[in-house]
Amino acid sequence: MSSCGFLNMATIGDFDPLNATIPATKVEITVSCRNLLDRDTFSKSDPSKILFFSFLFKCILHHEIYLSISHSMFGRTEVIDNTLNPDFVRKFILDYFFEERQNLKFDLYDVDSKSTNLSKHDFLGQIFCTLGEVVGSLGGRMEKSLGGIPGKKCGTIIVKAEELSNCRESVMMQFCGNKLDKKDFFGKSDPFLVFYRSNEDGTFTICHKTEVVKNNLNPVWQAFKMPVRALCNGDYDRTIKVEVYDWDRDGGHDFIGEFSTSYRELSRGQSQFNVYEVINPKKKGKKKKYLNSGTVSKHFSCYMLFFFLVYDFVFVDFYTFSFIWFPGNPAQPTSLHYMNPYQLNAYAMALKAVGEIIQDYDSDKMFPALGFGAKLPPDGRISHEFALNGNPQNPYCNGIDGVMEAYYQSLKSVTLYGPTNFSPVINHVARYAASIKDGSQYFILLIITDGVISDMAQTKESIVNAACLPMSIIIVGVGPAEFDAMIELDGDEVRISSRGRNAERDIVQFVPFRDYIDRTGNHILSMARLAKDVLAEIPDQFLSYMKTRGIKPSPTPPPYTPPGHPLQTQI
Repeated sequence: MSSCGFLNMATIGDFDPLNATIPATKVEITVSCRNLLDRDTFSKSDPSKILFFSFLFKCILHHEIYLSISHSMFGRTEVIDNTLNPDFVRKFILDYFFEERQNLKFDLYDVDSKSTNLSKHDFLGQIFCTLGEVVGSLGGRMEKSLGGIPGKKCGTIIVKAEELSNCRESVMMQFCGNKLDKKDFFGKSDPFLVFYRSNEDGTFTICHKTEVVKNNLNPVWQAFKMPVRALCNGDYDRTIKVEVYDWDRDGGHDFIGEFSTSYRELSRGQSQFNVYEVINPKKKGKKKKYLNSGTVSKHFSCYMLFFFLVYDFVFVDFYTFSFIWFPGNPAQPTSLHYMNPYQLNAYAMALKAVGEIIQDYDSDKMFPALGFGAKLPPDGRISHEFALNGNPQNPYCNGIDGVMEAYYQSLKSVTLYGPTNFSPVINHVARYAASIKDGSQYFILLIITDGVISDMAQTKESIVNAACLPMSIIIVGVGPAEFDAMIELDGDEVRISSRGRNAERDIVQFVPFRDYIDRTGNHILSMARLAKDVLAEIPDQFLSYMKTRGIKPSPTPPPYTPPGHPLQTQI
């Protein structure tokens, strides 16, 4: 059986390589399969896998993996013969964007010939997932059942995402010279260093050049910082060549000498291993008594740059609260809560856009969803903290679809009412965030509102207090209201303060949804733009909290356990 008629996977946040932002990091994708369907009569299937990134209409063949971005092929795995449990060696390197929904599709084929025509090969199964889903799985390892063949058990696929180790380290180095050769007739020398990393083919690529120290045979160059990947591409034993030159104004710099080392050798710190003889090969070949052209020694310090994926997403559970303000009459088409049978309202679009991405990083996919600004039955009491599902003892909803369902049901039972008070909402989440000291959970509060804030002073105080807690706040303003005052809460330009205290860090991201609405009426595009902007600051906010608290990544994430006490709301 073969399959070329793939479903259109264009959903929220499809990756656009032409308009991509800077990735949080790079991840390496490894794939294995177990208990595959045997389609060969006299031998086992020869699996080949295809990985589709975003949405595609192309297929390839056999037990090998193909990765495509947009409509073009990115790569494929090797073919493994005669096995139903292949472990593919070939990897895929992907740019990872936390704020985008990066859809993946894996298709598996049994290769029966050298033909590139898929109809000549047997289709073995497929899965759909997101890169965030893989990253958010325990240990970055996702296991799913293959489907695509009705009535058949197609086996399972194991997809593992690992951040490239050479993306994490950076090094601070400072070099000094001693008794370097004198090259200038009327002076000493004006030395500088040039660093090269070796390539697989034996050539060298320049990766750093120091400043020039004028008229000095014992120079001390300024300390400099660089990523380890730029120095040795993550291979600690790869040769690093350093050349020493005397600077000349005409650009014809005089070669003093060179030495070779490796990152592993450099990382031994300041010791006898870090004093290098500068050798000029021509001088060495001509003079029998030649020793060296001076020495270069160094000071070295290596440290980790904490990237987002260093923290396992089950060890750090992203605990998302959703608060929705309820003004206006949802039965009226003019209401932003209007339940249009043909399209999502603005609240639902904002909730779905952000929620579908952030849920990949929540281990149990259970979200407390609450409303504020409504009169509740039976007595019409005004509440700024009520459960959308009607259960104040257990306001959790199963996934974003569960939140959406609870939201629509609540519109039928509550009477929408003002004012727009944010401080009770922020304080609600802060109470739970304050109980987490070890970095095992990080809280994200999503507030969707179409009202001008009514308690600005109290809200600023709540944000300042919450800035020292493991939480971030996303505020999405919908509708035509003036949201100028809320820009102050964002804190991008001026750090928010209250009663003379500045917020420890920026934890708020505010955006008006109207700025992201596509003029052609493409709501999927509008939602993708919104999600990309509101989530873009979360990794840095998360990392800033972890760094300032000295919380380092756990090498082995502990098993997830839900909070010990039920989350309750006030009515």
